[in-house]
Amino acid sequence: MKKIITVSLVAALSISSVNANSLNSKLAKLESEIAKLKKQVKKQNTKINTVKAHDSGDNLKWGADFRTAIDNINYDMADGSSADKNGLLSERLWLNMAYAPDTHNVFKAQLSMNKAFGADFASPVNRTFSLGGQFDWTGNEALTNNTVKVRQAYWLYLGEKAFGLDMPWTFSVGRRPSTNGFLANLREDDPAQSPLGHIINVEFDGLSSKLDLSNITGVPGMSFKICMGQGSTNAQPLFQSPTPYADGDASGIDDIKLAGFIFEPYNDGQYIVKTTWYKAFDLPGQDGIATLDMANPMNPSLTSINPSAFKQYGDMEGAALSVMVDGLTDEGYFADAKVFGSFAWSKTLPSSGSSMLGSTKSETGTSYWLGTQLPVTEQAKFGLEFNHGSQYWRPFTYAEDTMIGSKLAARGDAVEAYLTYQLTDSLSAQLRYTKIDYDYTGSNGFFGNFSGAANKISDMKAAAKAFRMMGGNVDAGGAHNLGAVTGALMAQGMPMQQAQQTAGQMAGAALFLPNIVESAQDLRFYIRYRF
Repeated sequence: MKKIITVSLVAALSISSVNANSLNSKLAKLESEIAKLKKQVKKQNTKINTVKAHDSGDNLKWGADFRTAIDNINYDMADGSSADKNGLLSERLWLNMAYAPDTHNVFKAQLSMNKAFGADFASPVNRTFSLGGQFDWTGNEALTNNTVKVRQAYWLYLGEKAFGLDMPWTFSVGRRPSTNGFLANLREDDPAQSPLGHIINVEFDGLSSKLDLSNITGVPGMSFKICMGQGSTNAQPLFQSPTPYADGDASGIDDIKLAGFIFEPYNDGQYIVKTTWYKAFDLPGQDGIATLDMANPMNPSLTSINPSAFKQYGDMEGAALSVMVDGLTDEGYFADAKVFGSFAWSKTLPSSGSSMLGSTKSETGTSYWLGTQLPVTEQAKFGLEFNHGSQYWRPFTYAEDTMIGSKLAARGDAVEAYLTYQLTDSLSAQLRYTKIDYDYTGSNGFFGNFSGAANKISDMKAAAKAFRMMGGNVDAGGAHNLGAVTGALMAQGMPMQQAQQTAGQMAGAALFLPNIVESAQDLRFYIRYRF
């Protein structure tokens, strides 16, 4: 009996041992499979997290800005005539995009369309100043057609320590955010972009690098930015010549370059001070070409004054100091009030043998600009601005958002009032009135002696009046009887050569008066949608 029990126990233990070994083997195999599954799940989670991160934060973000406007514009000309357009309807679309793959790199771009209702103004000789594609300073600000164009496209690198110091820095290259800068942004109801709006407001391709000096100096907001760019490229287009993209022929416009800096000495969010200086090289313009009818040599006629081909006249320097107080008090109504003042300066540097803005000398121009923006309700704000420019004042503000030309370029006085109302979070409206009174010609011209010449309008009107009083007359065919006017001047004791020259100038003034704007007004209302 004892043997039977012993044998049975041994058999049972043997069976149990076999089963245990089999179970352990299965458990080990199962654990191995679970480990493999965990690795696969981890990989899947990594991929899912990457996709989520891309979809939630790192992909291209889009925004839209669509404005519909109606403008009533009027021009009073120096000869007493006028030109106007009531109910100029336009629409402007901005498609904004941004992408930040990491904390150091940002890409931004903006596509644009700007057109009048039912119109196509895409001629290369319109206000875009493209000259058949040689440069594009206002390509997205001028009314053209329904083509969508690139208004901005640039990348921005954000560094932490320049030169090993506690000095954040940036570097950026591309089609820069160079319109609607500091102070000019207020009436536009937009954040301020890079330049000082008093002196620079054009589309531009270039680079910039900024040093944040606030940490190492202890001065709030102190920074220094270098800006460089190219306003024109002289190159033969593809297939236009056997040497594509080489320099153009001698009659072409050489590369136009610009360099400068923006120094911000103080900015604590309430008190903001910004300064800038630039130099622009090889600036373009035109001369006036007079055509004389010598059928009667003793009494010729001046039949026309037409612009020459574009050429370059010299360089220019400019500078500005702009100050704004954003909040006059800490609490109450004036806590949301803004006041500002700005002073700007420009100086022509004509090339040897050339003249700029109608003068062979280096001429200095100045401008001052004052304004305020006051809260009306929680949804509305009212702005009032005034600026004045001297005879030879010349900024780069061709892209300013008006239908009547840049008010800040005025060689004279400009006043502007606007009311902006936020209808909903995404919808706003604005009513704006702008009036410009010109003392000198050429405020919105270029840098030569035709569109840019700075002649006193009252003197030109007096010369035209004297031309008629001395026997000259003007009609659609030109200014006539220059011989009679020359004789009248000689009768007053003027030498013949001087009298002939003076008679020609008087005839030119009389012929040109219908093309001189003495005053311009723009009344605008818009509805704007943004998200």
